[in-house]
Amino acid sequence: MEKLPKFKFDDKGLIPTIVQDYKTNEVLMLAYMNKASINKTLKLKKTCFWSRSRKEYWVKGMTSGHFQHIKKISYDCDADTLLIKVRQIGGACHTGKKSCFFRQISLRKKPKRK
Repeated sequence: MEKLPKFKFDDKGLIPTIVQDYKTNEVLMLAYMNKASINKTLKLKKTCFWSRSRKEYWVKGMTSGHFQHIKKISYDCDADTLLIKVRQIGGACHTGKKSCFFRQISLRKKPKRK
């Protein structure tokens, strides 16, 4: 296995990972990886994450069939965040939506009260 860069993992051994559509650059999801899930991702060429809530590894799409095929993996200047560009099959969100980021906060000003 190829030697990984010296990533800065948090105190739980995790690194945040942003997943983006490789064609549109749409942000699909944010998840967490550790050294083992990064290595599994590199081996499978599909995303594998560490579930903080379930305390287990999961390959995106293993149950749903909505796999994320790796196109490119980058990391930021501080080596504390990963960016993975993927070819997404189906929805990335567990709700079935294309992206987990489908909710918005309104930036409109509220009318002044009299």
